[in-house]
Amino acid sequence: MGEVHGRVRADHGEEQGSCVNADGPAWRSPRAWAVLLCVWALALGADLWSKHAAFATVAGDPIILAPREVVADPSYRLPWHSGIRVLSPDLLDFHLVVNHGAVFGIGQNARGMFIVLTVVAVSVGLFLFAFWTRARSTLAHVALGLVLAGGIGNLYDRITFGAVRDFLHMLPRRDLPFNLSWPGGSREIFPWVFNIADVVLLIGMAILILQSIRADAAARAASKAARSTAAQP
Repeated sequence: MGEVHGRVRADHGEEQGSCVNADGPAWRSPRAWAVLLCVWALALGADLWSKHAAFATVAGDPIILAPREVVADPSYRLPWHSGIRVLSPDLLDFHLVVNHGAVFGIGQNARGMFIVLTVVAVSVGLFLFAFWTRARSTLAHVALGLVLAGGIGNLYDRITFGAVRDFLHMLPRRDLPFNLSWPGGSREIFPWVFNIADVVLLIGMAILILQSIRADAAARAASKAARSTAAQP
C-alpha cells in the first residue's frame, strides 16, 4: 500500500513538474530554443544569400566590395547600373546600393555606433527571450528570432564590408502627388532601398508590439474579472 501510495505521489510530482516546465521560463525549454534558433537561422540565411545573389547578378557583372575603400569613403557609391524590374507595374526593382546608415538609410556614416547598438540590441533580445517570454510563447520566440536575424544580418555586413548591402526598391519611378518631396529632395513615394534583414527586423518588432498589446489587454481583463469575482457576495 505504501509503495502504491508513494508511486502515486511520484507520478503526481512528475506531472506537476512537467506542467511547470511547459510554461516555465523560455531559457529552460528546449522547444523554445529550437523555435528561436530555427527562425533565426532561416531568416539570417535568406538575408545573406539574397545579398550575395543580388550583388553577383543584378549589375550584370559581380560587384566585389573592398571594405577599406567603403569604410574610408563615407560617400562611396557603386558603379551605375540600371537594375532589374521585378514586379510590374513599377512595384519592385532590384537595385544595388551600399548603406552607411541604419534601416532605410537613417543615420548615415555612424558605422561604429551602429555596431555597438546592434550588439546591445542582440543582447537585449536574448535577455527578453530568456526571462520575459515563457516556454509556450511561440509567437514571441518567432518574433525575437526575426529581430535577431535582422540585426545580425546587417551587423555582418557592417563588420565584413564596412556598410550594409541593400537591393530592394519598392515603388520605383512613382512620385509623390502635388509635387511634394522628402526633406532630402527626392520626389519618389518610397526612395529608400533596403534588404531582407530590414524586412524581417521590422516584422519581428511589429509582432512583439502586437504581442505586448495583447498581453496587456489580457492582464487587464483578468484583473477586472478577479475584482468582479471578489465583489460578489
